[in-house]
Formats: sequence, C-alpha cells, structure tokens
Amino acid sequence: MTVFPLTQRLERSATVFLIIVATAGILLPLLNLLTPETSPLHVPTYLVSLFGKYTCYAILALSIDLVWGYCGILSLGHGAFFALGGYAMGMYLMRQIGSRGVYADPVLPDFMVFLNWKTLPWYWYGFDMFWFAALMVIVVPGLLAFGFGWLAFRSRVTGVYFSIITQAMTYALLLAFFRNDLGFGGNNGLTDFKDILGFSVQADGTRAALFTVSCLALALSFLICRAVVNSKLGKILLAIRDAESRTRFLGYCVESYKLFVFTLSACLAGVAGALYVPQVGIINPSEFAPGNSIEAVIWVAVGGRGTLIGAALGAFAVNYAKTIFTSGALAPYWLFLLGALFVTVTLLLPKGLLGTFYTWWDNRNTHRGESEPSSTGADDTAHFADTTVKPHMAE
Repeated sequence: MTVFPLTQRLERSATVFLIIVATAGILLPLLNLLTPETSPLHVPTYLVSLFGKYTCYAILALSIDLVWGYCGILSLGHGAFFALGGYAMGMYLMRQIGSRGVYADPVLPDFMVFLNWKTLPWYWYGFDMFWFAALMVIVVPGLLAFGFGWLAFRSRVTGVYFSIITQAMTYALLLAFFRNDLGFGGNNGLTDFKDILGFSVQADGTRAALFTVSCLALALSFLICRAVVNSKLGKILLAIRDAESRTRFLGYCVESYKLFVFTLSACLAGVAGALYVPQVGIINPSEFAPGNSIEAVIWVAVGGRGTLIGAALGAFAVNYAKTIFTSGALAPYWLFLLGALFVTVTLLLPKGLLGTFYTWWDNRNTHRGESEPSSTGADDTAHFADTTVKPHMAE
C-alpha cells in the first residue's frame, strides 16, 4: 500500500466527518425549533442538550488524542483543564445573575452572601464581560499546562510517571475547589445560571444555538488538530512518540515540542469545558475527579488512538452507552461494563474501532489488488507471471 491512497482515504474520512458535524449542527436545531412537538421529526430540547454535551466530550477526546495518540504523552489530568474552562465560563454566568439571585445582591453571587463574604475577590474581576471570560477559558488551562509541562518535561518525566503526576495534579485541584474559602462555591460549585450574552440559558433557542456553536467548535478543533499532525511538526511528534531518545539525538528540542502540544491540548480541553457548562447548568469540583480523566482516555482508546476521528466517535459512543445503561436496571454495573470494554479493546482491538477498521480495509484492498492480474496488455501479463515464478526458482 502506498502513502498516497492512505492520505487520500484519510482526507475523505475527514471531509465526511466535517460534513456530518455541520449537518448535525444545523439540522438538529432546526428540527427542534421549527417542527411541532407532535411531529415524528421533532427533536426534543433535552436531546439537543444531551448531544451538545456529547459534542463537548468529543472536543475533550480530540485534545487527549493529540497528545497521547500523536506524541505518546498519556495524560490522566485533562479533566482538570476541562473543569478550569468550565469554571471560567461559570464565573461569567454567575456575574450575569446580578440582583436576580436569592439574596438580590447586585455584585456578590448567592454563595458568597451566604458565606458572609463582604467584597468580591480580585480574581472575579472582569468576569462580568464575556470577552474576558472567553479569554480566560483559554488562558487559565493553557498557563497551568505550560507551567506544569515545563517542570515535568524539563525534568524528563515520561511514561507512567507523567501519568501519575497529572492524576495527582487534578486530585489536588479537586481538594482545593472543595474548600469554601477559595471563592468558587465549595462542593456545590456554580449553578442557577440565568443568561448568556443576554439570552436565557433555559430557552429552547439558546440551547439550540449552544449546540450549533459546540458543533462549530468541534469542527474547528478537528481542523486545528489535523493541521498540526499533518505538518512537519506532526512528523516530529510521531518521531518523539516512537523514538524519543533518537529524536533528541538528531538535534530536536524534544521538551519544546512536547510542551507546545501539551499546552495546545489543554486550551482545547478548556474550550470544551466552557461550552459544556451552560448546556448542563452546573460546574462543581466533581469535574476534577481523576476518574473523569481516566474515562476520557477510555473514549480515545475505544474509538482509536492516533486517528482523531476515532477519538471523537469514541466519546459519542461511550457516553451514549453510558446514558442508556445508567438510566435503567444496569446502572449499578456501568463501571464494570466500562472496565470490561476497556480491557476488551486493549486486548482484542489495540488500535481501537476506527483504527482496526482502517487496517482491515487496507488489508482487504491489498489482497484484492494482489488477486487481480493486470489486464492492460500481454507485456503486463508476462511481467506478472515472471514475478510470480521467480520466488519458486530462487527456492
């Protein structure tokens, strides 16, 4: 198999994926807003919000696949970047409540009034402006990833050791955000949102618009990741993944490349968290739980590590299965099923569902090409016969 058909196939897959995302981002909101509830084509609002949440998870899966699938960095702390982006958006939404809160304080959120805070903490300043909150959605996770990654990669922490310290990082943030005196709502987190950009977050139109924006963000995140992995930078990332010591010996500053891709993936995870919060209506410290980061890694493994499309599809598939299983009699057994799924994929489908399909498709085309003799002329037939006889003569 030559490289050209493989690249051609991947480009086709990327185009189909983007078309599906764009179609869903337009069609589902239209079916929700323009069709009557009695119509069989009507899409309920709760489904729009549910698929919007899945879309945010798909962006998170892309960010993990970028560092794990293409650079070999297994991060078990990307849930922290997701949650930080969510808190940045939640702070903006809390500032928009104003005097409509339970305690009718025009400046302080309800939980601060309840805890006898007298003034707004300095780190809440600016979050009454959407552009500032949107900037912090990217800056805060990016700065944490840059600082953490600079220390870790500079010390050449790799492999399972890096995975453990990323998990420790997100657990430390979990404990910190549970504290009431930190100023983020303690264990209750941030909730009871009213408006976003002047529109009610409970309105059907707003939920439909948030879903469309989430699909747009998924498409842009996919294009950014594709641009990275298809560039010269992407080839260096693959070299680092497969032979880090050799890549360093060739003169590349491995730490800089790893730091860049780790920071970029954290920014993408922050955007996913920011879009997630207004659609689910709450953000609390449970989003920092290490189990959430591990579950996100499972999405990528199931869909196909190093495929991007597979990571997004894995996020949709696993979370849809979670929704079904946790709403019935099998709810207590969901974690067992998730663990069994991960073990099964690891042992039987190490390339994930999409990676295994690609391999099967390539082998099928290769075998078909070998079994069909050329029919372009007598010379080609003679050449084919000659190449099939030579191995036997050599024997």
